[in-house]
Amino acid sequence: MAERVAKKEGGESRALLEREGKYLTFVLANEEFGLEILKVREIIGYIDVTSVPQTPGYVLGVINLRGQVIPVVDLRAKFGMELAERTQETCIIVVEFEQGGRQISTGIVVDRVSEVLDIAGENIEETPQFGSSVGTDYILGIGKIGDTVKILLDIDKVLCNSDVAGMFEG
Repeated sequence: MAERVAKKEGGESRALLEREGKYLTFVLANEEFGLEILKVREIIGYIDVTSVPQTPGYVLGVINLRGQVIPVVDLRAKFGMELAERTQETCIIVVEFEQGGRQISTGIVVDRVSEVLDIAGENIEETPQFGSSVGTDYILGIGKIGDTVKILLDIDKVLCNSDVAGMFEG
């Protein structure tokens, strides 16, 4: 994972250059996000999720994906966004993230998947600072694509800071 501490080389941040690469982009509400394509295991259409009692509100439950039980997180709920009806474009992105030295698969529900973009390091800006009360450590950076911006997520930090990672330990 790219370092947050940047070393200047020729006017460009080495840490930002290390973040360049392919990102799967998707939409939540009217916002566009991206996550590193290497973290994506697969994309499936929205299927019924079996709820699990006493989980946080953003954890929808689990699905059985070819014999593997995978927790599913509603990313809108996780980010405190208004919930939305499921549509034909709603899908589950199965991602793999690392916690405690092991790989964990989790599904994240998004409104729709957009495309895979190859984003150059010089088109990735540092995360703006919103003050100490607003945590942004889960954002890798802001990708500039034409006149639009995409919030590039560090999916490890989005999901590791949740109860999802510990759901099946024991």
